[in-house]
Amino acid sequence: MNIGFLASHTGSNMQAIIDACKSGALQANPAVVISNNSNSGAITQAKREGIPFYHLSQTTHPEQEKLDQAILDTLLKHDVDVVVLAGYMKKLGPKTLSHFKGAILNIHPALLPKFGGKGMYGIHTHEAVIEAKEKESGVTIHVVDAEYDTGPVIAQVKIPVLPNDTPETLQARVLELEHFFFPETLQRIVLGEIRLPRNQRLRVWFL
Repeated sequence: MNIGFLASHTGSNMQAIIDACKSGALQANPAVVISNNSNSGAITQAKREGIPFYHLSQTTHPEQEKLDQAILDTLLKHDVDVVVLAGYMKKLGPKTLSHFKGAILNIHPALLPKFGGKGMYGIHTHEAVIEAKEKESGVTIHVVDAEYDTGPVIAQVKIPVLPNDTPETLQARVLELEHFFFPETLQRIVLGEIRLPRNQRLRVWFL
């Protein structure tokens, strides 16, 4: 399974997946990294790991349609099977969404459908969980569609919200869980234990 990454910042989940591929815990190949931030940690990681990388953004392609096409062309050039959003802060265009429908995955630091949508990322998500006095939080991996955090959920894992948790302590515990849970979920896809909604290219692995 060839994985294409889209990342905007540090790419810590991306690195966790790459490490799992290197150790053999995840039977997949990190094929390409695309970032909308030319100075992102994700690009630095890609350089260090020898993974092809590209800066594609409104700076390189001011017209949204051309940016969408450039992202799609890059994923196809590297024979990507599954697209992983690792802290990617932009919506994908219709061409990329259509071609990879059912095969674009995002990780969210809360239990969707709660605490999703525009603005619910990073520390803001954990602030909302604490403010709502939730007893549980966790990690959701879902299929990406045209809206923020509305695609089908394929895997979730929960942790308790502790009485003395702050947004920062909750964020740290959830992030640690993400680094384990995302590679594990991808391996379950490789093994056919999780079937993506619509991904014809992966059917051969499920036979």
